Amino acid sequence: MHKAGFVNIVGKPNAGKSTLLNQLMGEKLAIVTQKAQTTRHRIFGIYNEEDLQIVFSDTPGVLDPKYGLQEKMMDFVKDSLQDADVFLFIVDVTDKAEPSEFLIDKLNKIPVPVLLLLNKVDQTNQEGLEKLVETWHERIPKAEILPISALNAFNTDIILPKLKSLLPENPPYYDKDQYTDKPERFFVNEAIREKILLNYDKEIPYSVEVVTEQFKEKEGIIFIDSIIYVERDTQKGIIIGHKGEAIKKVGTESRLDLEKFFNKKIHLNLFVKVKKDWRKNDRDLKNFGYR
Repeated sequence: MHKAGFVNIVGKPNAGKSTLLNQLMGEKLAIVTQKAQTTRHRIFGIYNEEDLQIVFSDTPGVLDPKYGLQEKMMDFVKDSLQDADVFLFIVDVTDKAEPSEFLIDKLNKIPVPVLLLLNKVDQTNQEGLEKLVETWHERIPKAEILPISALNAFNTDIILPKLKSLLPENPPYYDKDQYTDKPERFFVNEAIREKILLNYDKEIPYSVEVVTEQFKEKEGIIFIDSIIYVERDTQKGIIIGHKGEAIKKVGTESRLDLEKFFNKKIHLNLFVKVKKDWRKNDRDLKNFGYR
């Protein structure tokens, strides 16, 4: 008997969705930072055992879109709410803002199991946790509620067995040696974008898109040329930095991460170009992979 199915991870920005995906997969597939809107695309992580295949789907956080890029990100979220066998709804227990009524309404109407994961429980006390469990049980009565810490791997070991019990009998959807649906260039783009999120402040990281134009392996070395696109000339100057120091730092940190990811030596060239207001331009967004 083989079980297989789609498990979609949803929640607000910064709830810990990507951290959980990486923890369950045992490998870093999704970039993680403390900044909201780190995840822009829908990423599949394919977990395999001999008699099990779980296709995890990490999605951007649910938000009220303000411009074209955010609208495309929300389209990924809406797609993910239509095709799951089980939902992992992750909630940050430290988030004092109002919950997403959009998500609550959708999850109550969808006729599939929901595991509601109260994340970052190491940052609350028992009394606060009990109140949250009671509140969320009222909001989504059908959900099974589990307290976890994705970052510290607390209680995450019980998630896979629970999912296995909930998934239907199916043959695998993907080859058993496949662990994601994304090509190599996608992970290069994301590794570079993660370093930009970590090294720059304010609007700069959100105005950036990365495109890898060359990915070629020769004699055990991967040669990569990637372009960092920004929206304005002033942003280009900030990305490059004084005497190129800022872009050099991003390049070095990205290369080290990519060498770990691909387990090979990397030769990385970074270029910075301006594509004016790309976040609001439908053609540019489509070219960058946002349908």
